[in-house]
Amino acid sequence: MGFGRCVMNCIVSTEQFYFQMGILGLPNVGKSTFFNVLTKSQAQAENFPFCTIDPNESRVPVSDIRFDWLVEHYKPASRVPAFLNVVDIAGLVKGASEGQGLGNAFLSHVSACDALFHLCRAFDDDDVTHVEGDVNPVRDLEIIGTELIKKDLQYLEGAIDKVGKLAIRGGDKSKKPEHECLLKVKKLLEEDGRPVRLEIWNEKEIEILNHHLLLTAKPIVYLVNLSEKDYIRKVIFLLFLISLFTAEFRILFFNVHLFLKNKWLPKMKAWLDENDPHAACIPFSGTLELKLMDMPEDERANYLKEQGTTSALEKIVRTGYKALQLEYFFTCGKDEVKAWTIQKGTKAPQAAGRIHTDFEKGFIMAEVCKMDDLMELGSENAVKAAGRYRQQGRNYVVEDGDVILFKFNAGAGLTSKKK
Repeated sequence: MGFGRCVMNCIVSTEQFYFQMGILGLPNVGKSTFFNVLTKSQAQAENFPFCTIDPNESRVPVSDIRFDWLVEHYKPASRVPAFLNVVDIAGLVKGASEGQGLGNAFLSHVSACDALFHLCRAFDDDDVTHVEGDVNPVRDLEIIGTELIKKDLQYLEGAIDKVGKLAIRGGDKSKKPEHECLLKVKKLLEEDGRPVRLEIWNEKEIEILNHHLLLTAKPIVYLVNLSEKDYIRKVIFLLFLISLFTAEFRILFFNVHLFLKNKWLPKMKAWLDENDPHAACIPFSGTLELKLMDMPEDERANYLKEQGTTSALEKIVRTGYKALQLEYFFTCGKDEVKAWTIQKGTKAPQAAGRIHTDFEKGFIMAEVCKMDDLMELGSENAVKAAGRYRQQGRNYVVEDGDVILFKFNAGAGLTSKKK
């Protein structure tokens, strides 16, 4: 207790509750195509490096059968799901940390994101050039990882000097733990070549590192862009029925590579096992998803059924949302069903504050109904009759999918302002 593997155990964002996933990768690996189908937009997606210069931003609804159930049950005038904010970052190239390509500008876009989709290409296509001359996703993973480490080391050089002046020469003892922590990070990156997110950190170190927001501290979800043919093979479909969110899935997925006939999958498994063993890795086909996007809904459903496959987009969105360590609770009624985004570990008063600051200031209690109970029993009255409706106080930690009615003192906010 008190230790965490990843700095992002305590996410810090420049805007409260505005967290975003960046799409990261080399040029021409399918990032803009993925962004287009994910957001159903038409960002420029041409066959040449740096077709995306300014990052495209959009938000994607998070699919959830619980939300769909509430909408069907209450038939509200307004329905607001949870959203994942996504940014399409222009392709990085080898030497970006030294200014190659559009280098430092792109890396600043990475810095503005809270977590990353790292997209790599595992398909051959003579019509789509590769910036390195040939397809090799393992090499591409190494290039991106190296550039992020180099950029962090550049940042640390200045940060260590600045904090060191205060801690050592200035005699500010309060800065000594920060100075020692930054030196530890420098050693990790420089000598071990390991990203910050893979190290074990104590609570104080996590607090310090969240202040610095290093690139290698950001959670990563790996996306493998396959050809449509490889993706729709029956083995992949069967494996999609297994959870995509566990390391066990990745082991199973890659252990059947002989059936998939994609030469890069076993090599990627070996790289991930050694370099980022706890990360989620999801295969998809940008070509297939683009084709599906242009189909009418009934035609799309028939095509997927005929091919014996499924779209990976919903799973990718949910995995990205979880990588940001976000969850949501519901408020519902005839007027509106809404999912409210919070960070994991949020207590009831702070969750109430997401709706209105006065809800937090005047918090009395939270009346909580679990979605499993509501879906099983059919109504809030039935949940109450079964004794499963709960009244929770200030220390209650809101759980993902809670249906909540907050009770608060309406005058508390006014009283506080007068003081």
